[in-house]
Amino acid sequence: MDQATPSLSAGSVATAIAARAPMRQPAASCEGCAPVQFTPSDIAQRNVTHWAGIDAESIELIRREPYEYQLKSSCHLLVMAERAERDDGETQVEGLPTSTLRKFSGKLSFVPRGHQLSGWQKPRVLTRVTYFYIDPDGPLLDPALRFAETKFKPRLFFDDPQLWAIAAKLKAQADNPTPGQLQYAEALGILLAHELLRLNHDAEAGARQETDYVRGGLAAWQKTRVTDFVEEHLAESVLLSQLADVARLSPFHFARAFKQSFGLPPLRYVTGRRIERAKSLLAGDASVTRIGLAVGFAETSSFTTAFRRHTGVTPTAFRRGLE
Repeated sequence: MDQATPSLSAGSVATAIAARAPMRQPAASCEGCAPVQFTPSDIAQRNVTHWAGIDAESIELIRREPYEYQLKSSCHLLVMAERAERDDGETQVEGLPTSTLRKFSGKLSFVPRGHQLSGWQKPRVLTRVTYFYIDPDGPLLDPALRFAETKFKPRLFFDDPQLWAIAAKLKAQADNPTPGQLQYAEALGILLAHELLRLNHDAEAGARQETDYVRGGLAAWQKTRVTDFVEEHLAESVLLSQLADVARLSPFHFARAFKQSFGLPPLRYVTGRRIERAKSLLAGDASVTRIGLAVGFAETSSFTTAFRRHTGVTPTAFRRGLE
């Protein structure tokens, strides 16, 4: 899209829908919107709600055991991960790097139509997610939006408060359906489409500006968001693609801009912050093994190696020097 999507409210959209309600056909499931397939197929409880042009499917695991999932359909898919942690696994969305992120509660993912979604995981908790299957040719969407013609970019495990808020309201309608709320639910579906267009527009605008960002390094807001993200996720596996997404840049341009701003590559910076956090923890009583886990090292040996590389001494020797 060349222009930003106009601002709307659920109330104004609901009013517009009500005005033409006599001409509206009964809501039906999205044609061609095949659901995400699970193996084993009985791993989760699934409940689906149909509206005009959009389906909402609530998914909740009933057993904590490894499973696989996959999808490729003619509809867009928005994934709202309300409770999602895994001990192991990976997620692939066609066009993006594979993610092994272990904690992604509160994250969104978007799979445009025609793209493949697949993955497997060993769940740490009983996962609860909501899938929104969105028909690009939905009957309630204004043709002037050119929603069906827009080439959306895939996104995996991202944050967007505005989009989440609308998705959460739509999920609430699916969980507690009442005939009188049909127009409100359909209005939320239209707002969801507008937010997806806005998100895609922002991504395209950011891509056009990446060269300018690289020339001067990261902007102040990008540096703040990235460093805050790193500090909040020191205990987890932080990927370059995640940091780039936080800064709204491609991984290639982000790495160059980050090095220009901080003087070292992103992942080396992350390791450095882990070691600094470990130093402060070593002043306490926690074991070296527990401290290593707290700063993102699965093995004590890898923690010791990284710590010695950065400080010249082992964690135990460093603690001894504090006494």
